Amino acid sequence: MGKKQYRAQFDAEVTFANGGGLRTDGFRLDIPGRDIDDAALAALFVRHLGLLMVADVRITGRTIIEEPHKGGRGVTADHGDTGRRLVELSHVITDGMTTLPGWPGPQISEWLTREASRANYAPGTEFQVGRIDMIANTGTYLDSPAHRWADGVDLTGVPLDRLADLPGLVVRVPAGTRAVDRLLLAPYDVAGRAVLLHTGWSAHFGTDRYGAPDAPYLTGDGARALVEAGAALVGVDSINIDDMGPASGGERPAHSALLAAGIPIVEHLTGLDALPPDGFRFTAAPPMVAGMGTFPVRAFAVVG
Repeated sequence: MGKKQYRAQFDAEVTFANGGGLRTDGFRLDIPGRDIDDAALAALFVRHLGLLMVADVRITGRTIIEEPHKGGRGVTADHGDTGRRLVELSHVITDGMTTLPGWPGPQISEWLTREASRANYAPGTEFQVGRIDMIANTGTYLDSPAHRWADGVDLTGVPLDRLADLPGLVVRVPAGTRAVDRLLLAPYDVAGRAVLLHTGWSAHFGTDRYGAPDAPYLTGDGARALVEAGAALVGVDSINIDDMGPASGGERPAHSALLAAGIPIVEHLTGLDALPPDGFRFTAAPPMVAGMGTFPVRAFAVVG
């Protein structure tokens, strides 16, 4: 059996802040449960009718009826499981964590404690204000062109259509493969998509193994292939989208090619094994901080 649904029948007298009023008799309205009080019922009534500038609502003659919902703006209709789900793709940022070996971890503290705040507010009212001191390359983060290029746009210059609600595509990298090259990418239609490279390397995050020289990466030629094909964003679940091994000589061809083309990069993703090959939407939007080329993101996918 389905969940019981209820409606309220009541009279209402509405007073508007700019003058005038409204009265209804025997009005019926979908409600979330039979225990609703008058204040909550009044708020639902105002929302259902789309009333503006309401000063007061007086509810009288209220009765609760077990009856199927008829729909409206007050209570969202229950359509059952739509199959839509959200998939977390970010690492948790914790005090002192290691993202890149040898780089400083974040320091998380309190700028204002709940105890200290009590002196500023009425009795029973308190707040906490946290503080975090960190480098931009912490946790799961996004690189803008300014990260690599002095004349590139910073976080404030990356358009939202390169950061949010992008059609996503996962490239599954065969186990044991280090270099993601043009041939591995050739089967995929990447135009306008967030291309997420699933290497499985995120399993080592937070360990010494994560920064090992054999971590998977995108080759320069692979990056150029993605630029030529019109990728909107490129992400990877490895320590770096470029080769960090000693043979690289410190060159960063993937960063150079992608960011020169205005294609944002998201590094240190996780959870890509929970995504389908395509058919999802991807978001990784940092705050608009002027002068910053990189910043942590809450990366996630909407599936279904």
